[in-house]
Amino acid sequence: MVMRGGTSKGAYFLASDLPADPAERDDLLLRVMGSPDPRQIDGIGGGHPLTSKVAVVSRSPDPEADVDYLFLQVHVDEARVSAAQPCGNILAGVGPFAVERGLVDAAGSHTSVRVRMVNTGALAVVSFPVSGGRPVYAGDTAISGVPGRAARIVVEFRDTAGSVASSLLPTGNAVDSVDGVAATLIDNGMPVVLAEADDFGVTGYEAPASLEAMSDLSVRIHGLRLAAGKLMGLGDVTAATVPKVCLIAPPRAGGDVCTRMFIPRRVHTGIGVLAAVTVAAALVTRGAVTGDTVRIEHPTGFLDVVIDLVAGRSAVVSTARLLLEGRAFPRPVESV
Repeated sequence: MVMRGGTSKGAYFLASDLPADPAERDDLLLRVMGSPDPRQIDGIGGGHPLTSKVAVVSRSPDPEADVDYLFLQVHVDEARVSAAQPCGNILAGVGPFAVERGLVDAAGSHTSVRVRMVNTGALAVVSFPVSGGRPVYAGDTAISGVPGRAARIVVEFRDTAGSVASSLLPTGNAVDSVDGVAATLIDNGMPVVLAEADDFGVTGYEAPASLEAMSDLSVRIHGLRLAAGKLMGLGDVTAATVPKVCLIAPPRAGGDVCTRMFIPRRVHTGIGVLAAVTVAAALVTRGAVTGDTVRIEHPTGFLDVVIDLVAGRSAVVSTARLLLEGRAFPRPVESV
């Protein structure tokens, strides 16, 4: 199935339909998505990191979960598949997919699917409306970065602190000096480096394409990422997709902060769900917000995060939609 989950789009597979060997699986997914090629013209990928994503779903052996969800980022312009991090946007579609594929029975008008994120071991609960045992996709909920409206999906994260790094604040500090820049190194579901935009000579309000075109900025962001990765206990992150770097600026539309998220070289046209959860945790940790709801502005709107660091829980409102169901024909091995 191809589904939109939040502000991303991806291919959702049953684990049983893919090779069990990770190398064989990744080779198949590269050929299905059309990588490596900046347009992914010979596959079903959309030529952008946000549309070249894969969810692998199966029934979970964990008594605390209904399904296991492995997220795989299929790189667009190189022959590489990464399982280094989960994706909170694609997660929004995992619950409906599990019901569509019969992994979870849904009765009544509403259901919740407990999801173990295999990438990190963290648990999430995806709640959404159903009718006649199938997910309902039509609704009146709008999210920034997606045209139109769809059914409301609540994604609650549990025990996300230190998902990849060692703890919420891997260095034990709310602020560190990293590569000459004051930054917050934090992991509440996604390792993130939070820094002020004006420390990099930008406003933080630029369009993603404008930031991507600044070669000097790209070099500085890359250097910050490498230094932060070592401090966060992640080692050499040259080939990794985490930590992400988030440049922040004062809000302009009634929110709590304005963000520009590097993922890690391209700039997100919105903000990833788990990245937003981590940014919200950083603002709470730094005392920048006092309420339990943090509104994060991004290039195409905003995302609200409800966060409780004491209980170790946070939630976001999202939407998802089934786009197509069918058979994918991978590029033949001989043509690689």
